[in-house]
Amino acid sequence: MKKYLLTFLTLALAVVLAACGGSNEESTSTDQGSTDTQEESKSIELGATAGPYSDMLSKAIIPQLEEKGYTVKLTEFQDYIQPNKALDNGEIDANLFQHTIYLETFEQQNDMDLEALIIVPTAPMGFFSEKFTSVEEIADGATVALPNDPSNAARALASLQEQGLIEIDPNVDTLTASEKDVVKNDKNLEFLPVEAASLPRQIQSVDIAAVPGNFALAAGLDLMDAMFLENMPDQYRNVVAVKADNKDSQLAKDLIEIVESEEFEAVIDAEFQGFGKPEWMVNR
Repeated sequence: MKKYLLTFLTLALAVVLAACGGSNEESTSTDQGSTDTQEESKSIELGATAGPYSDMLSKAIIPQLEEKGYTVKLTEFQDYIQPNKALDNGEIDANLFQHTIYLETFEQQNDMDLEALIIVPTAPMGFFSEKFTSVEEIADGATVALPNDPSNAARALASLQEQGLIEIDPNVDTLTASEKDVVKNDKNLEFLPVEAASLPRQIQSVDIAAVPGNFALAAGLDLMDAMFLENMPDQYRNVVAVKADNKDSQLAKDLIEIVESEEFEAVIDAEFQGFGKPEWMVNR
């Protein structure tokens, strides 16, 4: 009887030890998986449209992310649709190409929940002319080519009003104003709506062309050669955006810290002349 009892106790002890060993192995495996996940979170992908904002990421943001231990892949997009789709479905972790108004409109129309983290310096709309060098020289009846999309058209009209060339109905929000809202036009300016991407090619054929900054730079124009530049509201300045679920992530915090850094502003001053700075950067 004692012999059988001793055999039973030995087997029971072996089972308990095996279970403990399996638990330890599982714990070790789980811990290792957690470590791997943390390491993988440092491998990120950022997106931008090809041009100045892709350059801003590569020159002013990514170097500082790499100093913080991130491995960064930069993806360039050729339109304004795919960067937000890629952000929403998790293909990229953040993007830089759009202003707040576009972001809010896009996410509402496409049932997305995206978040603007911080506003960055942005290329303003430039008013280019080969006929006039100043506002005072603009002749009566001059033809002004404007972007034909509502958002950019409103920006152009607001800039013309700021220069004293027209007046917009004071009861209309200048962010949504259109040609029909112009109530005073002493120089009888003639407005010619044109697709925004085509505006650089209109400079030679019209008196004045209002060219959004990104299209001006893509066409090789120097913003500093414009007759005058837009004094854009912050709603029209570009933002670094993430999915709303990730707005409090460590990456989001690091991106904000980098954009707020002196190193970032120094690169902007050296590499992105003519870019308008947001209020938070001007007033700090």
